[in-house]
Order: sequence, then structure tokens, then C-alpha cells
Amino acid sequence: MPDREANRFSARAARYARVGANMSGVAARFAGSRLLGLALDRGKSAAELALALGGLKGPIMKAAQLLATIPDALPPEYATELMKLQSDAPPMGWPFVKRRMAAELGLDWQKKFASFEHHPAAAASLGQVHRARAHDGSELACKLQYPEMQSAVEADLRQLQLIFAIHRRMDPVIDTTEIAKEIGARLREELDYRREAKHAVLYRTMLSDFPQIRVPKIWPELSTGRLLTLDWLQGRRLLDHKDDDLASRNRLAAAMFNAWWWPFSRFGVIHGDPHLGNYSVFKTAGRTDGINLLDYGCIRIFPAKFVGGVVDLYHGLLNGEDDLVVHAYETWGFRQLNRELIEALNIWARFIYGPLLEDRVRSLADGVKPSEYGRREAFRVHQALKQRGPVTVPREFVFMDRAAIGLGAVFLHLRAELNFYSLFNRSIEDFSLPRVARRQKAALAAAGLEQTV
Repeated sequence: MPDREANRFSARAARYARVGANMSGVAARFAGSRLLGLALDRGKSAAELALALGGLKGPIMKAAQLLATIPDALPPEYATELMKLQSDAPPMGWPFVKRRMAAELGLDWQKKFASFEHHPAAAASLGQVHRARAHDGSELACKLQYPEMQSAVEADLRQLQLIFAIHRRMDPVIDTTEIAKEIGARLREELDYRREAKHAVLYRTMLSDFPQIRVPKIWPELSTGRLLTLDWLQGRRLLDHKDDDLASRNRLAAAMFNAWWWPFSRFGVIHGDPHLGNYSVFKTAGRTDGINLLDYGCIRIFPAKFVGGVVDLYHGLLNGEDDLVVHAYETWGFRQLNRELIEALNIWARFIYGPLLEDRVRSLADGVKPSEYGRREAFRVHQALKQRGPVTVPREFVFMDRAAIGLGAVFLHLRAELNFYSLFNRSIEDFSLPRVARRQKAALAAAGLEQTV
């Protein structure tokens, strides 16, 4: 049977009309200012863009917020405004949910659950989550995708080119071509809930030795390409614990560190969407024990050599080995390196690696607000790159940088004080490229994922 919700022209056309009507005024004002040689009020145009996007839901909202968290992907005025956008979408009503569930699991779908809550527990940009109960009493989370999302993604990705065009005209320092490709690839993957189910299995495999990190089990008989059913993991919001005692906050921060760095350094896998809503905190016997990982849509798998570049750059900065630093940048795909470009890249590298280079207990960054983490350094890099001309950032860095900034914001929210040096070196203590490649191959095979890198 053909997929009636595949990437359809009619659905794309309707989406173009909605998005284009909201954004055309912003584009026209920008074009007019360029034609007449007038100075563009960035703050005003950024606010207008945010207003234009604010009434839209779905992929374009998700992508706009994603762009806002990638350092220097957009002018700072635009990033500030887009960060204010809310991704919550109006939920599908119960009659609509029943039709969607019947399309996924058959007309007798309700008999496959002991209970299924009518009102969603959460509604986001691509779908909504309903609590349910299995016949054996297990608590379930059913993630149901909104209709026509494939068409919406394709339409919205085209419209997002306008934002990139504005950036290129304003500040042609960063070539955003690879950034656009990476965002498109990850958004398309997020539509495939079968793939997300495999991502969850992958994380259960990689983090099996960490009882302080919980990954839900998948219920394949209750899942499809647009419906994902997992264990419901009980927990409270991470920010509900920002005023806990220091020892509790440090346990949560250490769990977050391991949940991110361990899969990357040993398997070449990262979670690219470190949104606070993707985690919750579980307790046993009144004690804060660890974190629940709740979402597996935005996962990035890297070749072992990319991980090797991360480790080489760390050792190069730690030991003052400039040749190793240059080798790391070349491994990642930076071209036409010279002293000025290397110095500019090192501004960002020292910022990201700074807490990992000092063998002591410390906070991540003193006196920095979570929302401002990385902004000052991104500005410094931007100013340094202006002296050199356009630089193409390898696409792998899009979610690497975004995840690092998001993780850092979590540490700042928790006001954690850890020995980041010790935690990081534990994750790379037996590092070698062949080991990463072997571990990755085995983990991907266990999850049923193809090795495409």
C-alpha cells in the first residue's frame, strides 16, 4: 500500500504558502535595504523574523531553534530572538488521535493497551506523547507523529534557505552550506521512528554499565514508522533539582557528562539535541540517583577518525603540541590552514576543552549565565575569521558544537563542581581508532543500524 503521507507536492505547496506569507515581509525589507544601500536594523529585522516564525509549528520551528543554539550559525541578534521561540505545538484532539492510532496499529488498536490517556502528556514540534499502560501493567510512553510531517520538513528546509541567505549577505565569514546539509539530514532522520527506536537500543547497549543513566526499552509490537512506544520513565524535570545540595547536583552532572562523552569517545556517537526537556531525574529511597534519557531522534554517528581528531586536539592543547593540533583540524576536513585560521579555531577549541585541561575540581565557567555560554567566544572567533574571509565549517561540527554548548548549559544550571579532567580521561583511557571502530560496529549491529560512516 502506498504511503499517503509521503513527501507530497500538494502538502508542500500548502506549507510553502503558510511559511512564505509569514516570511516574505522580512525578506522584502532586507532586499530593499540592500538595493537602496540603507543600513539594516538587525535587531528590528531579527524580531520580525522571530514574529514571523512564532505562529508556525513543526519542522521550521525546530530548525530555527536549532540554528539559534549553533554558535555563529546566525548573527547574534537573530540567535537571541530565535532562542525565545517556544516549540510546543497545539496537541491533536482525541478524535484525531484515534484516527492516527488506527492508521498505525489497526482499527482494534485500543485492545492492544490496557489503557491509553486521551490527553497528551507532552506536545512538541514533530509529534506528541501519550501515556498508556500495557496489559502486563508496564507504564508506556507513546510518541505519535503529526500528519504530513515529511512534506512539512521538505517545504520548511527550502524556506530556511532564506535565513541562511540573510546571514551570507550580512556576514559572509562562515559558509553555511554544510550546516544546511547537516540540519536537513538530521531532521529527515527524526521523522523515521523506526530509526529512533534503533537509536534507543544503541544507547541501551553503550550505557549498559551506567546504572545512574536510564534508557527506555522499546516495544516494537506497538511501534511503527510514525508511532514509537517506549517504557515510561518516572522522573522530575532537571531544573527542579538546581537547588539540591551540591553532592546531588554533582551526581546529576557526572551522569550527564558520562551520558554524552562515553558514547562519543568509545563508540563515535553523540546525542545532538541536549534540550533540558530530553532529560528527567529519577530517585530511589529519597536519593537523587541519576538521569533518564527520553528522546533519541537527533543522534549523530561519526567515523572513528573524527573521534581521533577530538582526542588529538585535546592532547595537542594539553601538551602544547602544535603539530598535533594542526593534524586534528586537517583530520576534520578544514582546508587551507594558516596561522591566522588556526589561531581563530584555537579560540573555540580552548573554550570547549578548557574545563577538561585542568586536573582539579572546578565549576564549568564562573559568572556565566547558561543562555550566554559560548556566545562571547563565538563572537571572538567571528571577529578573527573576518580577517581571513569565508571559512567552510565541516558538517560534523554542527551537532558536535551544539551538543557541547547544550551540555555546558546543563552544568551551569546545576552549578556543578567536578573534576572534568578526570571524567574525560577516564572515557579515553584505552582510546585507539581500531577500538572505536570495533565497538561502533558491534553496537550498531546490536541495534540493527547500518554502518554508513
